[in-house]
Amino acid sequence: MHFDKEIDTSGLNCPLPILKAKKALNDLNSGQLLKVTATDPGAWRDFEAFARQTGHELVLQEKTETSFVFGLKRR
Repeated sequence: MHFDKEIDTSGLNCPLPILKAKKALNDLNSGQLLKVTATDPGAWRDFEAFARQTGHELVLQEKTETSFVFGLKRR
């Protein structure tokens, strides 16, 4: 999957991963993709709720050995 922008929020706790994602999405055009890497376990539910509330599409949600990876498609 091709991402137009990637941010790494590793080591940051709620709500910083969401706030950084929101700021990064503002720099993208509609339909572009943002990849977010996070280590906060709460990010899993936070990104689900963020996508639901904002209308951005959560196109990727996976857990690796050391982090969580999310893909958001800007509305």
